[in-house]
Amino acid sequence: MTTLLRIASRVLGLGRRPSVRLAFGGLAIALAVWAVAAEWDEVTAALRSLDARAVVLALLATIVNVALAGMVWRTVLADLGSRVPIPVAARIFFVGQLGKYVPGSVWPIVMQAELGRDHRVPRQRTATATFVTLLLSIASALLVVLLALPFDSRVLPPGFEWAVVLVLPLVIALHPAVLSWVMDTAFRLARREPMEHRTTLRGTALATAWAVGSWVGAGLQVYVLAVALGAPAGVDTASLAIGGYTLAWAVGFLVVIAPAGAGAREVALAAVLAPVLTNGEVIVVVLVSRLLFTGVDLAAAGLGLAAGHRHRVPLDADVDVEVP
Repeated sequence: MTTLLRIASRVLGLGRRPSVRLAFGGLAIALAVWAVAAEWDEVTAALRSLDARAVVLALLATIVNVALAGMVWRTVLADLGSRVPIPVAARIFFVGQLGKYVPGSVWPIVMQAELGRDHRVPRQRTATATFVTLLLSIASALLVVLLALPFDSRVLPPGFEWAVVLVLPLVIALHPAVLSWVMDTAFRLARREPMEHRTTLRGTALATAWAVGSWVGAGLQVYVLAVALGAPAGVDTASLAIGGYTLAWAVGFLVVIAPAGAGAREVALAAVLAPVLTNGEVIVVVLVSRLLFTGVDLAAAGLGLAAGHRHRVPLDADVDVEVP
């Protein structure tokens, strides 16, 4: 991870040049917008098939998902020794998250590490927090799938059983003792100093709780859209939507060459929703869901940039110190 971070940082000109930051940020935004604009006619047609109340409720659920995802990252960073104010966490996390729209999963880590330096958070600590958050997000997503299975076994369609098998090794890897050994070994091989602070069971449990809440928000977005299109309202459909979305996200993330999991995620979500919606209705849910997530991502990045700007320190300041 550290080697990839170093290579990517060099590509970005170490992220300290305003022109490089602006160019890369513009690229990330352009790719995010393109992901929706490429199918704009289909998106607008999908929106017209839904009533405004359903879209608003789905938007609120999306905001819950994105906000709680930010809390996951902030909790992990605090567990590693840097407790930052919410506006600062919003700037680092949400602006850095735009990197997920650039092909390759390393870019959010790079962007957040560089943004963290603006607020006196060591790059290595920020990068570690982002990496741990990704592991925790995948593990919690697969855990939600397992919890949803007793309510509706269709959450796990044929061909995707391999995904939930990963939950056990991920949970083991997130144990503070195991995680510390893995990270210290990686840093030693990269000739970097070991972590100053270790994660704790309490911090990991709290971050997991935030993550589960985030997945419930995302699943409720899909549930609202599906019910608005004719899916039966009830616990079964809610479980199918929540478990189905988390499975789709995990599958999409594993396909690292796709920006934000585009393509693979939609295939998985469509497979899960097929029992309660027609093919055309599934496409509507997929398109509107993508529009809402992209829109909220961009809005959160804008709000985070504005909220955290006044907490920045000069670019030439010594930033590799611990935040009290």
